[in-house]
Amino acid sequence: MIGGAAVYWLVTRAAPPHYVTTAATVGDVVTTISASGSVNPVVVVEVGTYVSGTIETLSCDYNTRVHKGQLCAKIDPKPYQVIVDQNQADLSVAQAQLVKDQANVVYTKISHERYDTLFSEDSTSHDTADAALNAYNQAVALVQLDVAQIAQKTAMLKAAQINLDYTNIVSPVDGTVVSRNVTAGQTVAASFQTPTLFLIATDLTKMQVDTNVSESDIAGAVEGASASFTVDAFPKRTFQGRVTQVRQAPISVQNVITYDAVITVDNTDLMLKPGMTATARIVTAQRLQVLRVPSQALRFTPTAAGKPGPAEGANAGQRVIWLVRAGKLVSVPVTVGLVDDTYAEIKAGDLKLGDQVVTSETVAGASQASSTPALKM
Repeated sequence: MIGGAAVYWLVTRAAPPHYVTTAATVGDVVTTISASGSVNPVVVVEVGTYVSGTIETLSCDYNTRVHKGQLCAKIDPKPYQVIVDQNQADLSVAQAQLVKDQANVVYTKISHERYDTLFSEDSTSHDTADAALNAYNQAVALVQLDVAQIAQKTAMLKAAQINLDYTNIVSPVDGTVVSRNVTAGQTVAASFQTPTLFLIATDLTKMQVDTNVSESDIAGAVEGASASFTVDAFPKRTFQGRVTQVRQAPISVQNVITYDAVITVDNTDLMLKPGMTATARIVTAQRLQVLRVPSQALRFTPTAAGKPGPAEGANAGQRVIWLVRAGKLVSVPVTVGLVDDTYAEIKAGDLKLGDQVVTSETVAGASQASSTPALKM
C-alpha cells in the first residue's frame, strides 16, 4: 500500500513551473505611429497652355531632362501669325495718318498766321481769320488723336505677339518630365480652364512622402521628428527621413479625418519613383541607450503554485517585475519610463544589466502528466 501510494503521488503530483527569462539589456526604446501615404517629388510644375490650337510638334517626352526655356511643344501658330500681321498693318496705317496730319498742321499754321496778318491790316474779314484759326486747332487735335491711335494699335500688336509667343510651350524650370498628357495633332482648348500638357519635377533627388495620419495620432507627429518608411518595390530596405511639415488642412474620407504629414527623404540613388505607396513610422518619443526589459515582463504574474508571496516595497507609480536569482523567483519594484511595443525603459529599481527577467512560465511535463492514466488502488 505504501509503495502504491508513492507511485500514485509521483505520477499525479503537479510539475514544478519553468520560467522563460530574458536578460535586461541596454538599448533604445522608441514609440512610433504608423501611417500610409505616397511618394511624390518635392516640387512639381504643371505646364499648360494659354492659347488654343492644334499641337504641331512635340519635343519632350516621359523622363526627358529639360532646362528652363527649352521648347517642349508647339501649337500651330498660323492663326495667331495672321492676327499679328493684321495689327502690324493697322499700326502702319496709323503711323502714316500721323505723318499726313502733321503736314496738315504745318499748312494750317501758316494759313492762320497769314490771315492774322491780313486781318491786322483790315485786308480780310474777321470770320475768315477765325476759320483759319479753327482749321489749325482741328489739325493739332487730329495729330493728338493719331498719336493715341498709334498707342492703341501698338498695344494690340503687342497682345497679338504675346499670343503668338504662347504657341511655343517651354519649360519654366530645370527638371525632369514625369507626365505627358498630349500627343502631336491633338487639339487643346484653353477656354475656361488651362489644360495641363506636362508635369515637370524640378529635382527627383529630393522626394517627399505625403502620409495620412489619423486625428487620434496627429498630436505625436511634430515637425523635425525622425521617420522611416518602406515601399513595396524594396521590402527589405528601410528609407530614413524627417517630418518637415504637418499640414493643418483636414482630409475627410467617409467621415474619417486624417492630416497630411510630409516626410522629406534623400533620393540620390533615384530608387524612389513618384507615386509609390509607402508605409511610414513616425517617431513620437525615444530614449537612447537606456536600461530596458521586454515589455512582456511588465504583464507577467506568477501562478499561485509558484508565486513566492506578494511583492513588497513597491511604491505608488512603480511596477513589479520578476527575476530569477540563484534559482529562486524574486520580485523587484521598478520605475518604468517609456514603453514601446517591444521594450520598456527602467528608470530606477534594483535591476542590473544582465539580470534574468521573467516574461512567462510553463509547467514542465504538463502535457505528459495529463496523458498518463491514474493508478487504481
